[in-house]
Amino acid sequence: MPKLKSDKNFNHGSTSSIGVCIVNLGTPENTSTAAVRKYLRQFLSDSRVIEVPKIIWWFILNIFILPFRPAKSAEAYGKIWMKEGSPLLIFSNEIKDKLQVLFDETETNQKIHIELAMSYGQPSIQQAIDNLISKSARKLFLLPMYPQYSSTTTGSVFENITKELSRQRWIPEFRYLNHYHDEPEYIETISKSIKKHWKKNGRGEKLLFSFHGLPHKMLLDGDPYHCQCYKTARLISKKLLLNENDWFVSFQSRLGPTKWLEPYTDETLKSWGKSQAGIIDVICPGFSVDCLETLEEIAMENNELYQEAGGKEIRYISALNSEKDHITFLYDLIRKNISDWIKVDELIGYDDIERELKISRDEALKKGAKK
Repeated sequence: MPKLKSDKNFNHGSTSSIGVCIVNLGTPENTSTAAVRKYLRQFLSDSRVIEVPKIIWWFILNIFILPFRPAKSAEAYGKIWMKEGSPLLIFSNEIKDKLQVLFDETETNQKIHIELAMSYGQPSIQQAIDNLISKSARKLFLLPMYPQYSSTTTGSVFENITKELSRQRWIPEFRYLNHYHDEPEYIETISKSIKKHWKKNGRGEKLLFSFHGLPHKMLLDGDPYHCQCYKTARLISKKLLLNENDWFVSFQSRLGPTKWLEPYTDETLKSWGKSQAGIIDVICPGFSVDCLETLEEIAMENNELYQEAGGKEIRYISALNSEKDHITFLYDLIRKNISDWIKVDELIGYDDIERELKISRDEALKKGAKK
């Protein structure tokens, strides 16, 4: 068994805190082919993402994918890269920072620390957990930034977080959020962003909900993602008072020759383009922040495909990113899930907590503790 990790800053009687770890997918460090290859290797080596026997997949990945795909992906990343770096990382860091400020302003009796982690790339899950443990987090709440549950995303995050926690000597009390695809405030926040877009740009002929795809076999094997995507779209459409003909659901980003969740976004847009359709509004409610799949694949690649087929234009509606309404929703969501942790400390009172901690520390020092 590997050596367990201990908190080097631990002191008997030190004040404990609550840790919140928000996790997103990840991003390359830069747009070089080498950086993208490193990122794709880690991402596509996740057994929850690719459910193919390891020996077979190793051959496919290293012979047919990694020698060729990184250059193409690097070019795509170059189109959406911001001056400060990766949009996904920039927006995710802004979310973390804004949540921290909000919790610092509202929670005076209990310190709540927010950390960001990426499933692939930096900052790593290990780094985020180590940071929280070093801040005396004895209770840990995990929020995967995926509204809809999938084994490939939320399931993978849970597996990697618990692996890292199992290496700790003092494992914190732990809970996580499985999904929030039908949370009323989430539906309200997404709907509000669509209305804001329509007010500024006008309303298109149809609203397309494009979700990231999965192999169809995962649906048959019991992954709830497909159903949760449709429920999200249905609830948003209801909130917007849309008729059945006003909206449509499709799935993007398929990889390889096997059947994925249908209908496919690109084929749907080709078909609409051939019928000389007009302006199509596209939103991707499965992405909490904008990234390659939204900014390049949808707003650029699929827009070009749609226009080449004869359609007028795609208007992409941005993800919620670090907008105020998104921060407020995430704050409320986190607080609702840790409210009992906060309430206990509020009932006890700060002075009483400090008094008990001092007694514990004094007793530990008498028994030979060094600090």
